[in-house]
Amino acid sequence: MTSTTSTPLSGTERLRPHTTSAGRTSRRRIRKDLLRSRIAAWTAVLVIGAFGMLPIYWLLATALSSPEQTFQFPPKLIPTEITFSNFTALAENDQLIKYLVNSLIVASITAVLSVVVATYMGYSFSKFRYRGRRSLMHLVLASQMFPQAVLLVTLYAVFSSFGLLNTYTALVLSFTTFTMPLCVWMLKGIFDTIPDALLEAASIDGASRWRTLHSIVAPLAAPGMIAAGLFAFVRGWNDFIFAVTLADKEKQTLPPGLVSTYIGEFQTAWPELMAASLVVSIPVVIAFMFLQRYLVGGMTAGSVKS
Repeated sequence: MTSTTSTPLSGTERLRPHTTSAGRTSRRRIRKDLLRSRIAAWTAVLVIGAFGMLPIYWLLATALSSPEQTFQFPPKLIPTEITFSNFTALAENDQLIKYLVNSLIVASITAVLSVVVATYMGYSFSKFRYRGRRSLMHLVLASQMFPQAVLLVTLYAVFSSFGLLNTYTALVLSFTTFTMPLCVWMLKGIFDTIPDALLEAASIDGASRWRTLHSIVAPLAAPGMIAAGLFAFVRGWNDFIFAVTLADKEKQTLPPGLVSTYIGEFQTAWPELMAASLVVSIPVVIAFMFLQRYLVGGMTAGSVKS
């Protein structure tokens, strides 16, 4: 009679079904956790997106509505009657076009002046060592700590003594006062990433410091310079308090111009104001669309020093 002897299972074989079951349970738990995290992330994106886009939608809806629809209660999210008369009225307002030209002039000059001065100052702070350099750097940084309204009285008195009130010069200099410090530190961080060996090689080849900066360093720092210029342009484009204080109606820019045109003591033309606000924001949006990659590259270029 033949007897069969069963081979005892090893410990690994005895635990294999339990291990497989535990692994499946662990994988299910991981999938559920990933699904929950994705749902939470998309929910947060939708909430934040709605929070950011709802004012823009309301601006557009008000611009396409008549005054009667604007003041009706309860308000409607979707206008029942769409009108473009608020936009056509903008082209007929010569004073508004004057404000637009003033904004373009002041913001463009502010951007160019801020970038030029910040380029030389940032390069000096980054690549040269001299007495008082660190103190000057801290002084430039400390200028950002003062509220703008505090310096407004001082700037008004200075410009008044030099006869610069109600001029483009007063607006450009006041805007540059607050845009230049950030531009300086932004460009200094970018210049820090440029290796000194490259500058030494240029010096060995006979290039002067002036030519090294303009022919070698400046092209490498172009994304940062564009980012700084865009920041200065937006700062000059959006300013209100300095433009309304230092300039008269002939030299004022768009922010105070829109307020004086559409906001009165007893009534506010909200549809026309929203239409004008939408139109005047288009140049900045277009600038961001075309210069977005330079802006991102310029803002992050100085974050890591090589």
